[in-house]
Amino acid sequence: MTKRVVLIGHPVAHSLSGAMQQAAFDELGIDARYELWDRAPIGLADAIAELRTDEFLGANVTIPHKERVVPQVDRLTEEAHATGAVNTLTKEGRKLVGHNTDVPGFTVALDQLVGRQKMPRHAVVLGAGGGARAVVYGLIRQGFQRIIVFNRHLHRAESMVKHFGRSAAHMDLRAMPWHESIIEAELSKTKLLVNATSIGLAGDETPVPAEILTPELLVLDLIYAQTRLLRDAAAAGCTTSDGETMLLHQGAAAFTLWTGQPAPLEVMGAALKTARAGGVTSAEGEGGDAAPAPDEAEATA
Repeated sequence: MTKRVVLIGHPVAHSLSGAMQQAAFDELGIDARYELWDRAPIGLADAIAELRTDEFLGANVTIPHKERVVPQVDRLTEEAHATGAVNTLTKEGRKLVGHNTDVPGFTVALDQLVGRQKMPRHAVVLGAGGGARAVVYGLIRQGFQRIIVFNRHLHRAESMVKHFGRSAAHMDLRAMPWHESIIEAELSKTKLLVNATSIGLAGDETPVPAEILTPELLVLDLIYAQTRLLRDAAAAGCTTSDGETMLLHQGAAAFTLWTGQPAPLEVMGAALKTARAGGVTSAEGEGGDAAPAPDEAEATA
């Protein structure tokens, strides 16, 4: 029987995960089909219930469900519990286990961005959705000493910071109002800027003005496209990276969880590049013409 793996989100029409995961299944001769399930929040519980049947290997979860799905699973891994967000589901019989493979995906992306330089200890994070939660937790685990979170809706950033209160007790983690002067002041004291919002996804907008970007910055945009932010940062002499590495490696981690086999990274990466060449530039679950609010952006499946 062909096993099924699904991506649950709203919307999911512009998914890159489908091409990437199906290529991996086919490469290793695994009889599985990757499907896209567009489910509004009202239909999430029914979708999760259906996953408990034998025909499913598991699922990916994307916006707007990464946090909503948490109380609907039977067990959470350390990363899922710590972030309060789930992007991958596996099966234990009819029980569902929630994972967050965005965390290891972000860690790989951060390591590649930093390269041979010394890992910085201060960061500015833009956004407060599920992707931002994975970023903040990844930075905490990397030993960062100061993380400042900006979000258009301050209460969401404050809620996220509060969530990490215990795991971040040893460091300075705080939310600040989204004002250009405050962002500029914080960027002048930091080395790493991570954009985990959807600003720049659907148009030529940028979350921060070009003139406040300094050459010393490392800039990671979780959107997998050369956004205006990344173009401005490169012009300013910054080291930059888009969201493709994080997307690829979170997908590879999910594949291994479902199959127990090492993911064929080269095959998945090639499928990802082919899909991007076909014009898909949006983040997982974010249709190019229907982007979510900036504080709900995700750049991975």
